[in-house]
Amino acid sequence: MSGNSRNSLLRTLLHVLVASAGLAALSWEVIWQNKSSLALGISAWGTALTLAATMGGMSLGAFVMGNALKNRMLVRPVRLYGALEFAIGVAGLFLGQAFKAVQDLDTWAYTAIPGNGSLVHILGIAVVIGVPTMCMGATLPVFGLVARQFRTSIATLYGLNTLGAATGSLIAAFALIPLFGITHTGFIAAGINFAVGVATWLLPPGEPATAPVQEEVKSPTATVLSPWMQQLIVTVTGFATFVLEIAWFRSLTAAFHSTTAAFATMLAAVLIALGLAARLAPILKKGNISLGPIIGWAGILILLATPIIERFELFMGVTGNPHISVLVMNMSRIIMTLCVVGPPVLFLGMAFPWIIDDTDNARRWGILYTLNTLAAIVGSISAAWILLPSIGFARTAWLAGALVAISGIIASPSRKRVALIVLSLAALVTAAALQSGASRIYAQGSQRFGGNRKGKLLELYEGPMSTVSVTEYDNGERRLLIDGSSASAQAGPDAVNYSHYMRWTGRLPMILNPDPKNVLIICFGTGQTVNAVRRENPKSIDVVDINPDIFKLAHNFPANEDVLSDPKVKHIVMDGRAYMRRIQKTYDVITLEPMPPTQAGVNNLYSKEFYEFARNRLSAHGTIAQWLPFYSVPPKYAASIAKTFHDVFPNSIIWMDPVTKNDGILLGTKDDNGPPLGTVWPGLDRKGTTRDMSPDEIRNDVYLNREELARYSKYGETITDDNQLLAYGEPVYAASQMLPGDLADESLKFIDQMKKTPSP
Repeated sequence: MSGNSRNSLLRTLLHVLVASAGLAALSWEVIWQNKSSLALGISAWGTALTLAATMGGMSLGAFVMGNALKNRMLVRPVRLYGALEFAIGVAGLFLGQAFKAVQDLDTWAYTAIPGNGSLVHILGIAVVIGVPTMCMGATLPVFGLVARQFRTSIATLYGLNTLGAATGSLIAAFALIPLFGITHTGFIAAGINFAVGVATWLLPPGEPATAPVQEEVKSPTATVLSPWMQQLIVTVTGFATFVLEIAWFRSLTAAFHSTTAAFATMLAAVLIALGLAARLAPILKKGNISLGPIIGWAGILILLATPIIERFELFMGVTGNPHISVLVMNMSRIIMTLCVVGPPVLFLGMAFPWIIDDTDNARRWGILYTLNTLAAIVGSISAAWILLPSIGFARTAWLAGALVAISGIIASPSRKRVALIVLSLAALVTAAALQSGASRIYAQGSQRFGGNRKGKLLELYEGPMSTVSVTEYDNGERRLLIDGSSASAQAGPDAVNYSHYMRWTGRLPMILNPDPKNVLIICFGTGQTVNAVRRENPKSIDVVDINPDIFKLAHNFPANEDVLSDPKVKHIVMDGRAYMRRIQKTYDVITLEPMPPTQAGVNNLYSKEFYEFARNRLSAHGTIAQWLPFYSVPPKYAASIAKTFHDVFPNSIIWMDPVTKNDGILLGTKDDNGPPLGTVWPGLDRKGTTRDMSPDEIRNDVYLNREELARYSKYGETITDDNQLLAYGEPVYAASQMLPGDLADESLKFIDQMKKTPSP
């Protein structure tokens, strides 16, 4: 083999290893986010904390490694890279035990030092993911030395690593987690890290990096910016990238729905654009092109893309078609996102790899990476907590675009500045003129759920966690929307009362309990379930919801009869699952009606571990109710929800709402040895309350008794925190391919046939 052929083969192997490491890195980030949400609860704070710990660790790793290499450490770059990948894999093997310790620490801190719980959270997450994230960040300056050894570009390695991450986001969401679960996906990611580490020994070690290359060893060209300008651009672009990810994803979510699959496709589209940008940067530089105009055009394209993204849900006719295959649906989502988001991100994404490719100094690489990632942290937090709540997602995107355009103008040659200024102003005027009014005049998603009815936005909040709103339609219906998805509704005076099941999700566990004094309700919604519980006269009601803005919207729903003003009702802003884990208080009744089961994060409220937390919080004869929407999941997964509930509450039944006819309510009791649930209804004799159903109607709407539910459960699979059965894979895909009525019909026909079949 000739020397050139051998060198080409070695470069190809290096490229494959770097891309594979990117795949593993994104898989780790998915796992970290999942594990942290279970350990600390789902919240805007928890998400920001995990992001800050991830990006902060990577910043620190890059900075430390850059300085270490500057100080004449005797290392062979490719061996050092392999050691870093190996360390990431080793850290991943202990991830489960580490996050369990964080969860236990969180539980202890909530009662022992409630005022300092946030500090405990920060320290816990930092310790768990600190080592692997620092190792990931440390690879960047090492990439530079490896690139020099193999006569390739650091931008090329960075781009391949990013494209690997894009692949990882899709493979983790659509293959690894559905097939193997969270734990084994971690083992696979660790295996990839180990394989990369071992494979680096197949590459020539090269000479030790005993001394840094002096600053700016490359010949000055039109593409090389001054150090301060480089720092400005990597800071602004890092800030803008994450501001746009927060702002634009809010709008895209309204079109794609808040599922884990949707987030994976959106993230993959962004990472593909960033990866391609890094691959293009070295090519464009050969043409003696200046970076400044490219950054200026990135700002212009951001401004022009925002009005299109505001209207993205209008394309749901393509991505939400129930007659197309899952593959076509997801590919169409990626392509559509790339078509709109891709061009501005492509131009924006050239900045960082372009600049690090202009630098041949390990310390400088570390500094630039640190600035870029720290700016990303600031961008995501400021977008979620400051910009979106104060000026809305469209104006937030305009601000990001304007900052990028200004930095590009400053970095451009003087002869091109006037044209860029004029084009940037024209783009800003165009964006302002074409703004759709989303989040100001109407809520995204409201048109889809309103059908042909005209809707009016009553109130809207863009908070750090989500955008929540209330829309009223011309038939009097009022609908609560969260990130464009329908969360709950109050029917108009002339409409079918499809919120009937909400009230009975509250009343049924109260009626089945002999003496319900203390009640816990998880998820407030429109407040109709809480009010129904109140009408059964308990002594106290604790209502827990993850989003504080939900409570602010309660006054828009008269059906809840101003329930929050009742002194016996206490509302708590917290993840309901985390709340049950943190407290020692017991309740006579627990009831919940979360978002549909396939929404991102909702698996945590349908898992076996969740029900075990709930059982521990129930009194000796306590009862629990859980919504089972047959129209939201395929038959197998409706049975899986029932099975998981029945595994923890063997004395349980399913009640079917007689009005909607496809909203089931799972009812269980902690009293496993008592009479079969549903044979005795002590609350029916309780005085002082009126109901819209007679005692006989209530009894007759038991759809599956204890014995029948046990039989039905055999057709399902237990849902766990690890398998994430409802969040990934078949249930999400099938639900997107079938109409709600068809899903419900399939489940109910199966159950009716089962009931007619004699028990074996």
